[in-house]
Amino acid sequence: MCTTCGCAEGDTTIEGHTHDHSHEHNHHHGHALMATHAAGISPSRILKIEQDILSKNNAYASDNKDYFKEHGILALNLVSSPGSGKTTLLTRTLDHLKSEFRQAVVEGDQQTVLDADRIRATGVKAVQINTGKGCHLDAHMVGHALETLQPESNSLLFIENVGNLVCPASFDLGEACKVVILSVTEGEDKPLKYPDMFHAAELMLLNKVDLLPYLQFDVDQCIAYAQRVNPDITIIQVSATTGEGMEAWYQWLRNQHKSTLTDKQNQQ
Repeated sequence: MCTTCGCAEGDTTIEGHTHDHSHEHNHHHGHALMATHAAGISPSRILKIEQDILSKNNAYASDNKDYFKEHGILALNLVSSPGSGKTTLLTRTLDHLKSEFRQAVVEGDQQTVLDADRIRATGVKAVQINTGKGCHLDAHMVGHALETLQPESNSLLFIENVGNLVCPASFDLGEACKVVILSVTEGEDKPLKYPDMFHAAELMLLNKVDLLPYLQFDVDQCIAYAQRVNPDITIIQVSATTGEGMEAWYQWLRNQHKSTLTDKQNQQ
């Protein structure tokens, strides 16, 4: 179980990886934790179990982070609610930057390989993780996906998380930072409704701005809400459909990649 929603992840599958994960990804202890509630276990005990869950995830995340640093890989965790345009934004980004950077994608969905197929159509390699009933990726899943994906040194790695603004906020995957995508069709109050996610993100991409003339969406209010939750968050307004604002996103990626390579050189 994740610390928020009680999902179970025993039916996780990872493309190219044949090992049975049913016993490993049940480290969320869904049935056991729900049983503690039913049995009247104290809140302090439940908190301890949840802390153990995150502690185990963080150990895997630390391993992933070390791998990324060693190989000079800029790993980004893309998070959003369903329908934000995350995959469209990602495919446009991959197409635009493939002449500049080596790129790879870990794709997370509960079911299907539809988004991974869209990624691969750009010529960029991708590995699909299907989480089944699970509502987020965790660091252990990503670590196994890396074994199959084998991203190149000094590359960009995009981890497209399951569409969900709740649980992915709690699970470090070893990424350099979280990038939250919010579309103008969702409402300007999302940063206040899901503060943990916006607090955890370093960058917010406000997507589908081409639709603003047809919507009642207050951009300034949305930005103010996001900055109330996270005063340090960077915000870029984009349209993955028309390309508006995308150059600012690409430049942000270039700057982050440069910093990653500098860090690698300093470690050598």
